[in-house]
Amino acid sequence: MQSYQRKRRKRVAEINVVPYIDVMLVLLIIFMATAPVITQGVKVDLPQAEAELLPEDSETPLVASVDAEGRYFLDVGESRDEAVDLLALAEMVQQKLASNPKAPVVVQGDANVRYDAVIQLMATLKAAGVPSVGLMTQPEQ
Repeated sequence: MQSYQRKRRKRVAEINVVPYIDVMLVLLIIFMATAPVITQGVKVDLPQAEAELLPEDSETPLVASVDAEGRYFLDVGESRDEAVDLLALAEMVQQKLASNPKAPVVVQGDANVRYDAVIQLMATLKAAGVPSVGLMTQPEQ
């Protein structure tokens, strides 16, 4: 009788990385699909502490306001009592920033105004090229 011996295989000390690559590709697809959903919205840089005063050496701020009725105003240091629509406000802000690009822009909203009116104002300011917007508050009493 003939018996044949099986060859012993050497043990391979390698890690099979194919399953890890599959998992990574699935995660990549998930992140690519969810990234556009996460980035929608209006960016607001909120202060990390209580409200701070603007530095005295800063430029005169552009104050975009919304009153309780939802009318929009732009104050550039001098008093303005006439309401403007959002397109006119955007043009005025672009003109002021063209002549003075370092001027801070601040949003002042009435406590009773609808949230949508403030968001529309901030979106208009963003479309007008304003890099960041501050929110005006009143000190606590």
